[in-house]
Amino acid sequence: MTKISKHLTLEELTYSEIAIKLGITNAPTQGQIANLTRLAEKVFEPVREHFGVPIHISSGYRIINLNQAIRGSITSQHCRGEAIDIDMKGDKVNNAQIFYWIKDNLKYDQLIWEFGDKKNPDWVHVSYSGANKQQTLKAVKVNGKTHYENF
Repeated sequence: MTKISKHLTLEELTYSEIAIKLGITNAPTQGQIANLTRLAEKVFEPVREHFGVPIHISSGYRIINLNQAIRGSITSQHCRGEAIDIDMKGDKVNNAQIFYWIKDNLKYDQLIWEFGDKKNPDWVHVSYSGANKQQTLKAVKVNGKTHYENF
């Protein structure tokens, strides 16, 4: 296991059942690993320390082939090692708590309330980059297509 921060390994950030199923090697470059390390230090670890519970990452780094296979955005920051999706799956801490804490306490590039309802998103997308524009969005489906609106 390759640790990139106190509570996070590179393997956790690159694991994908879909990549395994499709025979895709989801291996980041050194530059992408540097981005993942910065994301872990600036976002993941502060969240982990604040809540004091393991934080479940449902999606981290995605090589372009994997991102295409799951129909991810062609500009996805996951492909640059700058984004993670957090899904607490009903643990002691829910996705809404994670979302609001990041929004109120951390620097980020994008923070997205991904679908769900008014009480809790299905998951939380958060990215960290050189820009860190503090863009806060909500993903919604309109006629079967994903649209983003200001949160």
